[in-house]
Amino acid sequence: MAHQSLGVDEHVWRHTRRGDKYVTVIIDLTPVRDGAGPARLLDMVEGRSKAAFKTWLADREDAFRDAVEVVAMDGFTGFKTAAAEEIPDAVTVMDPFHVVRLAGDALDRCRRRVQLAIHGHRGFRDVPLYKSRRTLHTGADLLTDKQSDRLRALFVDDAHVEVEATWGVYQRMIAAYRHEDRQRGRELMEKLITDLSAGVPKVLTELTTLGRTLKKRAADVLAYFERPGTSNGPTEALNGRLEHLRGSALGFRNLTNYIARTLLETGGFRPQLLHPRLG
Repeated sequence: MAHQSLGVDEHVWRHTRRGDKYVTVIIDLTPVRDGAGPARLLDMVEGRSKAAFKTWLADREDAFRDAVEVVAMDGFTGFKTAAAEEIPDAVTVMDPFHVVRLAGDALDRCRRRVQLAIHGHRGFRDVPLYKSRRTLHTGADLLTDKQSDRLRALFVDDAHVEVEATWGVYQRMIAAYRHEDRQRGRELMEKLITDLSAGVPKVLTELTTLGRTLKKRAADVLAYFERPGTSNGPTEALNGRLEHLRGSALGFRNLTNYIARTLLETGGFRPQLLHPRLG
């Protein structure tokens, strides 16, 4: 059996007053990796936990588990542990989408903290840090002249130096992923992880937290550069389709119906494809 690549992520299938209800989504990324077509939904199981993914893997035939070469996932350690226990020979990859989002979240938290310290309130339209919130998330190589001028004006103010430092780390991460030479990109990412693990000033609390996470998951982050085409981006795209389905149906109350409907919507029941629930 050919080697397979899986993607695993969480998805909110229903909002309730008592909290959101989640499912674990398992995606076949093999067609994307091989350039043979789009990713496809394999299955959805109730809950978002190590147990949910572990049980799903355990229920698969040995031939299926043995064929799984790579599992792309977010930073949730439960998915990683489940994969390590059920398919120990598979490589776990923390995909760029989620790694960059970690850095982007750190940048947002830093901006809000500094903003609150300076102005004593959350951002208003005329507050420079608030006005620049979207520009800060734009890759340096994609900035327009107007956006570049806005950031230069923002960083001239010494009160914004912590935001500038965090923004610099965010840009270094993007540059590593976008580098045309994957080996060089890996070296840049490895250097970034090392730098964040060593000499980050205590005042940059957001970068300290980011550094701990990246150090803990360094092997999974760096594995991406050795596995071309392995990303959970298609999983996120499929999640977007599921969000649209849920909205157009005005919500679902029965999980079994929701899973069946999503498999139909995404082609999971196509007869030429072997679906795990059908055997």
